[in-house]
Amino acid sequence: MAAHRIYISGPMTGYPSFNFPAFEQAANMLRAIGYDVVSPHEFGEEGEGKSWADYLREDLIAMLDGCTAVATLTGWEESRGAQLEVHVASALEMRVERLEWWAAQPVFGSAV
Repeated sequence: MAAHRIYISGPMTGYPSFNFPAFEQAANMLRAIGYDVVSPHEFGEEGEGKSWADYLREDLIAMLDGCTAVATLTGWEESRGAQLEVHVASALEMRVERLEWWAAQPVFGSAV
């Protein structure tokens, strides 16, 4: 069975630096244990004059473009955007688990 392509979902709005450090740390860790990762912190630049809906639309398109699973970051439950991402992923029967769960399921090597 091929490794999952994992989308990282978590809170951004209202966080310093849009919570990019947490997204970057998660992406690096998942890649280090063998997963293909899609992370919204890697899409374009913030402050490009886009609305919240524009960013969510881009994120959902990226999530739906070949991802098979979602890793949630701490605080996702309080994020309207992350809640919507998880809702869509769940409706499409994608595997949704906390980041820590994925960390214990390495594709190769040992758990981080």
